This record gives sequence, C-alpha cells and structure tokens, in this order.
Amino acid sequence: MCPLTYQAFQKTRRTTGGDLKREPMGSQSIGLVPANKLKPLSEEKHMTKGEAFDKAWRRAIQKGDFALYDEIVHPDYESVNHGVKLDKNSSKRVLLKRKGKVIMGPYEVLYENDEFLCIQRFSRVNKYVYISMLSGVHYKFGKVIGQQTMREQLDYDPSEGQDWNWEDYE
Repeated sequence: MCPLTYQAFQKTRRTTGGDLKREPMGSQSIGLVPANKLKPLSEEKHMTKGEAFDKAWRRAIQKGDFALYDEIVHPDYESVNHGVKLDKNSSKRVLLKRKGKVIMGPYEVLYENDEFLCIQRFSRVNKYVYISMLSGVHYKFGKVIGQQTMREQLDYDPSEGQDWNWEDYE
C-alpha cells in the first residue's frame, strides 16, 4: 500500500506550492523528470525502479517499444486493468492499443524500496482528456511482478501554471 493516498498527495502538493516535501522513511523522491532527461537504453542498469518503470511504460505506450518492459517485468506478472486481470502478454497488448492516443507526462516517485514502488504520473489522452495515475508496483527478484493503478480524470490541464508542457513529452 502506498504510504500516501492520492488525496493526501494532492493536499501536500497544494500546501507546498507543488513541491512534495513529505518523504516516507527510506524513500527516494526524484521529483518530476523531463522527457529529454531520460537515459538511453545503454544506461538503464543504473536507473532507480521509478525511472525504469516510467521509461518502460512510456516507451511501450508512446513508441510500441517493449525492450525495457520485457527486461524489468517478471514472466509471472499480473495486474488488474479496469477490473480485468492481465498477464504480461495481455498487458502488452493493452499498452500497444494506447500508442498514438496517449502522451505520458511527468512522474514523481512517492516511495521506493527493493520490494515496492509508489509512483504518480500524469497523462493526456486524445489531446483534451487529462488523467492523474497513482500506481503501487510490487517487485519479486528485482522485477515487476504486479501493480495496481488508480486513475482519476482531471477537469483541468495539470501542466497549466507549471514548469513543463505536454510538448516536452511527445
């Protein structure tokens, strides 16, 4: 379970002017990461779990590239997507269907250790639908074994008034 609920996360962001000040013990908070700062595939061995997770899903959704996804996801991976249980291959098909429709925006690691990652991400779907996602990701032998993601459709563009824009992530 994430140490911060989505509502607590949003409240913390509002009260700190957008900067997450609260860090659970033993966590690594890496803040928002611009797309142009993502490392090339050759440097991925040095990434945190949050960096690798975001990059793998981003590449799968935006480019249809599953190389990193296959590297970091356990063969016995399972997730639940809108109430439907998915294995690794089914999940890949779902991600591939989003290609060209979804822009993955910035992310923030809320908590990370050897067994668990809690990550918050923004996405834009079909240009005018904005979504905030909070994912709890479980690891087994250093690989993603499962995840649960809560999605909330936003009634505003989360890039407005921030130091990033969607074009940075296309």
